[in-house]
Amino acid sequence: MKVMRVVAIALTIGIGTSSAAMADGFKDCTKLDKASWKPASDAEAKAKAAGYEVRRSKIEGSCYEVYGVKEGKLYELFYSPEDLSLKHTIAK
Repeated sequence: MKVMRVVAIALTIGIGTSSAAMADGFKDCTKLDKASWKPASDAEAKAKAAGYEVRRSKIEGSCYEVYGVKEGKLYELFYSPEDLSLKHTIAK
């Protein structure tokens, strides 16, 4: 019984560690209160204007994360909701 408990704990810790390591998002874009953020649709429009085919967007920490395709490659674009400046880009 103790062996099973130790194995279960080890698996839980391993899964938690691996999922944290897999997260590659950029999370710190602004300290501004969410009520003052510009609309997420504006971040999508900015990505489209930069030549990306926008697939979806979401809030990641204090950033707008926009998923877009450009020249056949997938990108994650992180915009500040405060001024819509591009803070970080990850090519997948």
